[in-house]
Amino acid sequence: MRNLMKTINLGVLALTTLTLTPIVVAQSGALPRTANGHPDLSGTYDVSTLTPLQRPAEFGEKLFLTNDEAAVIAAAESRRNSDRNQASDPNRAAPPQGGDGSTGASGNVGGYNTFWIDRGTGAFQIDGQWRTSIIIDPPNGRMPAQTDERRAERRARLGAGEAAPRREGGSNDGTAYWLDAGLEAPGPYDNMEQRPFAERCLLSFSSTGGPPMLPALYNNHKRIVQSEDTIIIQVEMVHEARVVRMNTKHDPAHIQKWLGDSIGWWEGDTLVVETTNFRDVPAFSQGSKDMKVTEHFRMESPDQLVYTFTVEDDNVWTAPFTGEYAWPRSTNKVFEYACHEANYALEGIMKGARLLEAEFRGEEPEGVPNPTR
Repeated sequence: MRNLMKTINLGVLALTTLTLTPIVVAQSGALPRTANGHPDLSGTYDVSTLTPLQRPAEFGEKLFLTNDEAAVIAAAESRRNSDRNQASDPNRAAPPQGGDGSTGASGNVGGYNTFWIDRGTGAFQIDGQWRTSIIIDPPNGRMPAQTDERRAERRARLGAGEAAPRREGGSNDGTAYWLDAGLEAPGPYDNMEQRPFAERCLLSFSSTGGPPMLPALYNNHKRIVQSEDTIIIQVEMVHEARVVRMNTKHDPAHIQKWLGDSIGWWEGDTLVVETTNFRDVPAFSQGSKDMKVTEHFRMESPDQLVYTFTVEDDNVWTAPFTGEYAWPRSTNKVFEYACHEANYALEGIMKGARLLEAEFRGEEPEGVPNPTR
């Protein structure tokens, strides 16, 4: 315990040292700067937004929303939140087998209520203009087509029952459907290491740590701590901390990391960060180990940072794509994300799969009568 407390204290001291980088205080709307003249990015940002990553098809190549369109989006979210905040019926029945039609992380059995959701209150603005999507290139605001190889790989994994907890194109039907291929066929719940990183409290979902770093359903705060040779980006969702090494070279290619290897430099008043050296499944799980992400951090004003990213991965997409969105400053703090405290859901997932498999085989697991007999 003494060694643990010593390690924690050293970590706090290191973070405090970074925080105490001399800053030139902004005056009359000018950007705050460090003693070496670079913009000071240090602080906390709330990146929650109702603007989607990919542009809704009805907007086509339209990049900007009108004020009225932005107001409609904000009002619709407000109404949804109001409706969801209505009291639930305490005498309601359990969801039916196979789920109640709910979508998202809930897995078709009902999920988070509105108390836990923080998607923001509206779309974001850059240079005074509302955006229709985070992706700005291709011009339709949507990801490029995937390569033939990637699509074939995905189909093969689904066929082996390895890629998804639901049937392809359908929903969880409450059965051990993966055993349709045989009583000993492999499935998505065979061992805990098959489960997604977020489910195991290793990385966040929605690529909040990235790169690219994206908004999510909740926990959208990011804290930047800046020194001349290192910049740390602390992410609220599942406690990631990206370390950007300034003015240096990448690690050797065989050194692979979940968040990749990030190096940075200044181009005028813009921080540029290039990340490579990802592991086989990076935090942005749609990419591959050969993905390269180039990010630009630009202070539009003392109160708002503009974050731009370009993703390149010839293994996955037929072309690069670029996105950008606003990071407004926040007076909030980034609190601990204690993901593994009371994380009994993972145990329940594995036990539930064993019960479904036993039912499929006509067995009686652990003395529980089989309702199909």
